[in-house]
Amino acid sequence: MLRRGLYVILDQEVLRAEALEPVELATALCELPLAALQWRAKESGSRDILAMLRVLVPLCQNRGVPFFANDRADLAALAGCDGVHVGQHDMRVGEVRKAFPRLQIGVSTHDLEQLQSALPERPDYVAFGPVFPTASKRDPEATTGLAALEQASAQVGATPLVAIGGIEMDSARQVARLATAGAVIGGIVRGAGSVPEAVLRARALHDALSYGTL
Repeated sequence: MLRRGLYVILDQEVLRAEALEPVELATALCELPLAALQWRAKESGSRDILAMLRVLVPLCQNRGVPFFANDRADLAALAGCDGVHVGQHDMRVGEVRKAFPRLQIGVSTHDLEQLQSALPERPDYVAFGPVFPTASKRDPEATTGLAALEQASAQVGATPLVAIGGIEMDSARQVARLATAGAVIGGIVRGAGSVPEAVLRARALHDALSYGTL
């Protein structure tokens, strides 16, 4: 079961643009009790993705941070990841579960119709968004807003809900009322300039997303 708090997506392109070294950042972030950490490398080949996953898996496991690969269930299984996150155009949740039964599975949804289609497949969590405008994707889907997130929260039942897209400190406590976790891609690293600054931002967001309902 996904725990409350911050779900960090380490995106290779975003980190490269910010001149932040991914293993150094992941090591520092794993000092926090994150909801999860994910490696996302859309432009890399299979060999490079697998090599990075094999470095990041023990870092996360040693600190008890659930670790997910993006898209590639085959590579997630080979590397010993806790799970895989799939999008609307990747393998279906049922297909992943049949082929790789050990993996936890998260799935992206971008509107309430997609959410309703995903839930019967019983993913380990559903991501919903972008809730707010985001600059982390080249062609982002339409922004859902908090009202749709509230509807999603009412529909997921016991399935953990991960809000994603443009989550910042001023919105984190609102998100915490409605979702188990909040996922960020660029929010903690864009303009940070250093790993310690990125971790400070992550800690603040994690606290807001973990305890914002108290």
